[in-house]
Amino acid sequence: MNAAAQATAEKPHIYNLQADAAEDIKTAVKQAAKEHKHVFVQVGGNWCIWCVRFHNLVHSDTMLTRIMNENYVVVHVNYSPENKNEKVLAQLEYPQRFGYPVFVILDAKGKRIHTQNSGYLEEDKGHSAKKVAEFLTHWSPAAVDPKNYTEQK
Repeated sequence: MNAAAQATAEKPHIYNLQADAAEDIKTAVKQAAKEHKHVFVQVGGNWCIWCVRFHNLVHSDTMLTRIMNENYVVVHVNYSPENKNEKVLAQLEYPQRFGYPVFVILDAKGKRIHTQNSGYLEEDKGHSAKKVAEFLTHWSPAAVDPKNYTEQK
């Protein structure tokens, strides 16, 4: 295999450049409503090493995989010269202001409830599994359910 073919083969394919991000989010919201979950939107691109590192961490750490699967429907929204998804990012209230990856949490009705600068979750040359677990847990459906904060009589 020549060097160019090998580089292409090794490129990550986390983000689909041709995906209809608005439709993907709409589908994820419907699924989240049925499953009593939130939608976890990861905005970035295959070009972004921090996006790849986050993806790899969540998929290699069993605790993070469990938290994500139990609480979220995941959508990857591409940002690249080929597809900037400007309309979707405007609807998400311009999360790209925090850099990439950036995470947007939507409730099961599609309402944005949080935008997270991923830099706050970093440690050394990657993301901290502990910080990511805390973040995911703090924005899970149970964590923001008012019923969990009212006194039972």
